[in-house]
Amino acid sequence: MTLPRLLVLTDRTQCAGPLPATVAAAVEAGARAVVLREKDLRLRDRAALAAELDAVLAPVGGVLVWAGAAGSAGAAAVHLAADDPFPEPRPALVGRSCHSREEVAAARAEGCDYVTVSPVFPTASKPGYGPALGPTGLASLVADAPPVYALGGVGPADVGACLGAGAGGVAVMGTIMRDPTTVFAYLGALAETAA
Repeated sequence: MTLPRLLVLTDRTQCAGPLPATVAAAVEAGARAVVLREKDLRLRDRAALAAELDAVLAPVGGVLVWAGAAGSAGAAAVHLAADDPFPEPRPALVGRSCHSREEVAAARAEGCDYVTVSPVFPTASKPGYGPALGPTGLASLVADAPPVYALGGVGPADVGACLGAGAGGVAVMGTIMRDPTTVFAYLGALAETAA
């Protein structure tokens, strides 16, 4: 199982309407991989939401990724926090959030399929993880990493710098949650840098 170069992370508190409608609009705009965060929900409510989002993604061959180790049993794709235990049995796809060289090295050693590295740019959703890395800091963490998704304050205009620093793709939350049509701009920027 592989992921496309744009990874959408959910945050229902930033959506103008219900999260499933926002994800449906993002999928209509071209998103094909969604990480379900919403870790504050009870597991049964989160599982019901996962089923709704999976129903949106399935017709386009999209991938739903369950964020966190809690409740991930049976999920085909899981995205772990930096300190989450590695799941057993191993899902088909495992990613991990990383914020330092040590975390990237640990993710590589345990066999993660990809990592998000953040925060690349200043963002209100990543307080407490130190100053923004910028493209130079991102580049310093990419060399020996599994495939990297740049995360944190990444706008469409920043995609080229992130890919130029060695990231294989970008992960976006707030911008797309507030306006899912921005998926078009991200996909356009990714296509432009591939050309």
